[in-house]
Amino acid sequence: MSPTDSFNDDINDYNQHSSTGTGYLQQDQPEIDKQQQSKDSVFFRDGVRRIDFVLSYVDEKEGDRKQEEKRKIYEANLVKVGLELETEDKSESDDGKTYFVKIHAPWEVLATYADVLKIKVPFKANDIPDNKEIPMNWLSTPFRLPEHIMHPEPDYFTAPFNKSKSDFYLIDDKDTFFPPSTRNRIVYYILSRCSYVRDECVDRDKKGIKRLLNNGAYTAAFPLHDCRYWKRSSYANCESERYDLHKYWASFCCFFKEQPLNLIRKYYGEKIGIYFAWLGFYTEMLLFAAVVGTLCFVYGLLTYDENEWSKEICREDIGGKIVMCPLCDKKCGYWKLNSTCNSSWQSHLFDNVGTVFFAIFMGIWVTLFLEFWKRRQARLEYEWDLVDFEEEQQQLQLRPEYETKCTNRKLNRITQEMEPYLPITSKCARTCLSGATVIFWISLIIACIIGVIAYRLAVYAAFASIMKDSPTSQLHVVGPYITPQLATSVTASCINFIIIMILNLMYERVAIWITDMEIPKTHLEYENKLTVKMFLFQFVNYYSSCFYVAFFKGKFVGYPGNYAYMFGSKLRNEECDPGGCLIELTTQLVIVMTGKQVWGNIQEALVPEITCMFYCFRDKMARLVSAVSSDFLQVVLFLLSHIRLTILHSVSVIQFGFITLFVASFPLAPLLALFNNIIEVRVDAWKLTTQFRRPVAAKAHSIGAWEEILNGMAVLSVVTNAFIVAFTSDMIPRLVYMYAYQPDGQMNMKGYIDNSLSMFNISAIPLDNRYRDYRYPPGHEKEYHHTMQFWHILAAKLAFIIIMEHVVFVVKFFVAWMIPDVPSDVKARVKRERYLVQEYLHNYEVEKLKIQLSKNCDDCTCTPMIYPSLPKHEVLSECL
Repeated sequence: MSPTDSFNDDINDYNQHSSTGTGYLQQDQPEIDKQQQSKDSVFFRDGVRRIDFVLSYVDEKEGDRKQEEKRKIYEANLVKVGLELETEDKSESDDGKTYFVKIHAPWEVLATYADVLKIKVPFKANDIPDNKEIPMNWLSTPFRLPEHIMHPEPDYFTAPFNKSKSDFYLIDDKDTFFPPSTRNRIVYYILSRCSYVRDECVDRDKKGIKRLLNNGAYTAAFPLHDCRYWKRSSYANCESERYDLHKYWASFCCFFKEQPLNLIRKYYGEKIGIYFAWLGFYTEMLLFAAVVGTLCFVYGLLTYDENEWSKEICREDIGGKIVMCPLCDKKCGYWKLNSTCNSSWQSHLFDNVGTVFFAIFMGIWVTLFLEFWKRRQARLEYEWDLVDFEEEQQQLQLRPEYETKCTNRKLNRITQEMEPYLPITSKCARTCLSGATVIFWISLIIACIIGVIAYRLAVYAAFASIMKDSPTSQLHVVGPYITPQLATSVTASCINFIIIMILNLMYERVAIWITDMEIPKTHLEYENKLTVKMFLFQFVNYYSSCFYVAFFKGKFVGYPGNYAYMFGSKLRNEECDPGGCLIELTTQLVIVMTGKQVWGNIQEALVPEITCMFYCFRDKMARLVSAVSSDFLQVVLFLLSHIRLTILHSVSVIQFGFITLFVASFPLAPLLALFNNIIEVRVDAWKLTTQFRRPVAAKAHSIGAWEEILNGMAVLSVVTNAFIVAFTSDMIPRLVYMYAYQPDGQMNMKGYIDNSLSMFNISAIPLDNRYRDYRYPPGHEKEYHHTMQFWHILAAKLAFIIIMEHVVFVVKFFVAWMIPDVPSDVKARVKRERYLVQEYLHNYEVEKLKIQLSKNCDDCTCTPMIYPSLPKHEVLSECL
């Protein structure tokens, strides 16, 4: 059983045996027999008023009157604004420590704040026929869910709620008119702005449930789940939506089914619904990229025997007679080219003509993905009543933290009211401090990467010395494939992955701390700032090692007798694997990307279980550890069990970067991402429905700043893949050789290996030594200078980059122009809804005026002159 289930059981047990606590229960409400009330009840003891929110606190320090006074004042202020509270008798608490305060928002409070928050509610059933027919719709039958799960609510036209016009809306039952997600959102809005000091106190900073949670007055504040996830509620008035979500969404047996997005949105709110809609759509689009990437990999397998350059490397009469220069100073010796036979064959699997095609395809795929997502998002915006949401709500709502920390006031030109603001000097100072902190932590990442590079340079010599007699050749199966280059690359990638995971834990906390320090004005601004910082840290953390291998390693080596050294040290700059740099980039990408996905899934599955174990044994551990340790443990447990959508988004976006920025080096990356996301959707759903408390519902019309980040990465991916094919892969040098330098004038690769190696003369050895470069041989008048072929290859690489970028960008812009961001039927529905709102409100006012005139003029027999023949609105007629 999860901590949440235990917590909900405690609440429901309290429903059975608690008595009136501080007197907030209305005396005229009848109480249900405590033994007869369902354990799954989410109502007060009267069985009528719904529990919209729960506050809990632990009374461990009997003498701490200060916290108790804060709670009393805070709860009294909640009652003043109209909320109804029900508390338990402390003497009847189950554990003698944890107590709950249940909160109910009556209709007047809900109506008032629904008006303030401009919450959209239904006023007319949707009368636009849905004539959309999907060809061969029967093929999708196995992937569908029941209709009542996919569409739990009828389709209505909606309008922002206005309390003074409540009879305009379709209100059948005031108790169920606002869904639980809307109710807990309204209550949390009140909780975050209610003060916990007396009215005569002038300290404006003392308000909000967040500060009370931070200072320990309350231990938790959350809305209740509507039932247990493994069975339906036995209480007739409970919707049991949690059970439906667990059965049809969080179950791993449903991995091939569609997601019940409307039910997710109804239960958890639009913000979580948008996240899962994006993750599901991203996973669907990955299927096409995975199929094409797999075909490119299969092409590499099928053309395995046509790899002429690898054959030359492996032949004893060619590769066996070519002696190569040492790859490091002192401990590294001379080696024969045919020792890289295996790595050359492996490199061909990813470094072939199919790689170029796949890089171009992914540049177009990412455009299609973003354009089709915009359409899907626009449809969800309309269906979930999010059109114009940002302008009406988020930009006008100040964060409670901003209101309390900004004591200065200025006139708002829009609302014509005095509002708090942050002075420009303070804002600049905080921004500068934030920027300096970001630079410091990014410098720490770069320092770690430099440390890993130094490790590669130092350890390669050790591996070369140990393996010079090939002791690993005695190992069966894997022995012949282990080389100093492979051993160095794999161990360095593993160390780099461990450093990435450690730094990632730090940067999540640092990003939140820096954003809090800047005191953003609105919730939207806060999320955008946090998103940018989170992504910036993770971009440098995850991708810097891949950028090093792709664009820096082996590019600044020099040549024998004039090698380049790292920062003037004795460590010689690292050369690529003899099979090419692309295979090393593939190794780095596979270890970091796969390791991150595997570790993330293990962590997501194990952390809730470990947290549950800690909760179960917390009382026993408290006897063994000190009070300080116990407090620290509670903080750790809170951090482990707290879901942040920003972090969940960042995980998916970082994965998106792996499969777009470096996909030319590993065509199977989309396939791995597809398998991971199929699991990720269900793991996130399972955690949300079974392991965590129900989050406060929040609205969001899009994925926020992540959308702009994805657009930027889509553009950058075209550039990085073009440079990978041109400079990291050997594709361009091979094509230049085949078309311009093949000695027999034939279109084949015979003689390419000898042509791609330069000669260096060492008098102590009868054979000339070779190294990877295009330089004139010893004795030539331009000895060791670059040959003309080097410049031809460089020109071909630059030409390829320009051509590929322009072709992909032209296609991208054409596709973006051809596909409208908003579907035509959605545009029509939005226009009709706006028209109906204006028309029906006009008719409503006219009807109200006619009724008022008829009441004031009972003696008047004349026909009213204001719209005498205007037909009545059918919905208004029923309401009036």
